[in-house]
Amino acid sequence: MVVIHYTAMQSAQGALKVLCDPANEVSAHYLIAEDGEVLSLVPEAMRAWHAGAGRWGKVTEVNSHSIGIELANDGFSPFAAAQMDALCALLQGIMQRWAIRPERVIGHSDMAPGRKIDPGVRFDWRRLARAGLSVWPDPAPPGDVAQFAPMMRRFGYSATSDPDLLLATFRRRFRPQWAGPLDAVDAAMISDLAGRYPVDVNAAWA
Repeated sequence: MVVIHYTAMQSAQGALKVLCDPANEVSAHYLIAEDGEVLSLVPEAMRAWHAGAGRWGKVTEVNSHSIGIELANDGFSPFAAAQMDALCALLQGIMQRWAIRPERVIGHSDMAPGRKIDPGVRFDWRRLARAGLSVWPDPAPPGDVAQFAPMMRRFGYSATSDPDLLLATFRRRFRPQWAGPLDAVDAAMISDLAGRYPVDVNAAWA
């Protein structure tokens, strides 16, 4: 898998100091600065301490089964064009080297609902999906809201059973401007994703 994060800091240099200090017990394979500079911090084949507690599908030790990419961003600002360009190029290489499928490129919030919210509502998941680097739901007829939670689990969201938290986590990535109770559009979107990309319980990297 690949897990995308933001640093929640004011600069890439500040984030670099934190990520490179062993006392902080946090690290990532890559840090991408606002200007698009890609800093390689941990070899891809080695474990980095970027994900923490959480899970995706049946993977409960995400650090051991993923590559972590940190984007220098304060959590509120748009992601710079150069930074997104660099991310796309980096992802293409990682996915080719490790045969990682697009549905296995996730956000930190996807595998740790409630504990993490990055890469946040300003991250452009659609751009990644258009480039084949992640996934996005296709238009679909209204869905059955009763099937929302089962379809979320089938897609990979397995870290919480709280229905409100499930909905908030889903919308943060796929409907960031939407509010209100669970509706048929939410249900249709996750049904499409779960139907096309059911989580592979036997997969590790891919």
